Amino acid sequence: MKKVLLTLFILILLATSIGEGIYIWHQQNGFNDLLILLHQKSPAPPTPLLAYSFDNLKKTKFPVTQIKLGDIVTSTDTYISRKFYYSVPLKPGSDKLEKVSGLMNLPVKAGNYPVIVMYRGYVDQDIYKPGVGTEPVAQVLAKNGYITLAPDFLGYGESASPSADPFENRFQTYTTALTMLSSLPTLNSGLNSVYNGTMSADMTKIGIWAHSNGGHIALSTLAISGVTYPTVLWAPVSTSFPYDILYYTVESDDQGKGLRKVLANFEMVYDTNKFSPPLYYKWIKAPIELDQGTADHEVPYWWSDNLDATLQKDKVDITYNTYPGADHNLLPSGWAQAVTNDLEFYTKEFNK
Repeated sequence: MKKVLLTLFILILLATSIGEGIYIWHQQNGFNDLLILLHQKSPAPPTPLLAYSFDNLKKTKFPVTQIKLGDIVTSTDTYISRKFYYSVPLKPGSDKLEKVSGLMNLPVKAGNYPVIVMYRGYVDQDIYKPGVGTEPVAQVLAKNGYITLAPDFLGYGESASPSADPFENRFQTYTTALTMLSSLPTLNSGLNSVYNGTMSADMTKIGIWAHSNGGHIALSTLAISGVTYPTVLWAPVSTSFPYDILYYTVESDDQGKGLRKVLANFEMVYDTNKFSPPLYYKWIKAPIELDQGTADHEVPYWWSDNLDATLQKDKVDITYNTYPGADHNLLPSGWAQAVTNDLEFYTKEFNK
């Protein structure tokens, strides 16, 4: 009997040991699995907006799309304003194209004229109409023998809608501006379809004029494209990204709270330096005339002071004009002198 009990006791001990071993083995392997999971890297978030970084845009080939003339908007004894259209890629390198509208100004008399591409500043969509921000200067240029082209940009005029992403929406202004430049060789065929050869663009004389946020677009476009087109900048937004948009959030109803949330998410994924124009001004090759009012509250004059110093350091050919007491639109006393300076600048550069 004692032997039977001893044998039974030994069997119970063996069963217990085996059970504990199996339990420990399962626990250890479960722990190891947990360690493996903890050490695995999370998949990297998608970065579609990297296509708009300055380095990538510089490598992008922008399409040549036909510039088509539309209806006449205004006709005077000295200039004509009419709509125009062209197409831009939905995203850098995309084959899908979207329509962009704009306003063209031309001299009345037949001839072969230089071309000035014009980029306006920010305008609320509720009050926008083609030509806002560029039309007064465009009319003077047309009267003095220039053809001007001012794209509306996506979401404005008769253009297609922009991206719902606020940052892609902003970066799409680059693709719109760069496609405008790449499509200029089609301008004469567009003019010829309406004017039967009596009106043409001198493609050896192309310039850029820009104001405020349009100046930001122009500076970025010049850096990315490397074109040497003589460029006039009126009070350009030229400071770093994203400060260049945060500066203006005080004007929004929520004091920028919503935008800061979006920006925080953007900065978790992207390096903002890849999208900050001042870091790439050294790529600019075009001669520049910079006009700035000293009483400007929208673009502080010291931004233009810093831009002038930066471009000089980068060996960019720049002429800097300041207008004492003038506001963001160079009023009340600087506007006429600035336009005169612009005309002289273009004449000088186009006759070199």
